Amino acid sequence: MKLSDLRGQKVVLYFYPKDDTPGCTKEACSFRDSFAEFGRRGIKVLGVSLDDERSHRKFADKYKLPFTLLADTDHAVAEAYGVYGEKQFMGKKYMGVSRKTFLIDEQGKIKKVFDKVNVEEHADEVLKAF
Repeated sequence: MKLSDLRGQKVVLYFYPKDDTPGCTKEACSFRDSFAEFGRRGIKVLGVSLDDERSHRKFADKYKLPFTLLADTDHAVAEAYGVYGEKQFMGKKYMGVSRKTFLIDEQGKIKKVFDKVNVEEHADEVLKAF
């Protein structure tokens, strides 16, 4: 899937670190619980992580996620959006994806970027911004 394929639609492109982890699950379930409202407003929701398609299927099935999860296993998309880089957790440094959301308008332009995300309320914040 290419973003250009979605021209004419509003898109939520949200990057998250890893399938089936506590924060990422809360964020995904927030979008799931508000999915009908996104649909009513004509907004397409896409989640992106470095996990592969198999992991995404398991994650989506387990939590009944109705939106598309994109597998960016080579981190090309994450790099293009500036969300891939060095992170630190418990004193260890590693490369990974930062949690960030982009709101993209019908012309394919970025309308808003959420750098700080409250995972449990994020979908509501996004709906208010669109």
